[in-house]
Amino acid sequence: MSSPFTHDDVTRLARLARIALTADETAATTVQLAGILALIETMQAVDTDGVEPLTTPLAALAAYPLRLRDDRVTDDDRRAAFQRPAPSIENGLYLVPKVIE
Repeated sequence: MSSPFTHDDVTRLARLARIALTADETAATTVQLAGILALIETMQAVDTDGVEPLTTPLAALAAYPLRLRDDRVTDDDRRAAFQRPAPSIENGLYLVPKVIE
């Protein structure tokens, strides 16, 4: 199967995605990408004229409306308990080291 991707294309894509690939993995990925593109071409070649789209399952729910519960708070405020093990807190917020300048 001929691939529209070259070894350099896959290597560049892997670098951009920050994925380390060996030479064997790069070759396998090139073949897999070619297979995906071939499948897409096959699917695009299918004549879908006159085919009705599938309906959403939500349409069936219209006949059976959902019972809604009251919109009220049921959990206790546990912020203090969750923040107790945090190394640093100020005004109810977690303080973290600056990572972006």
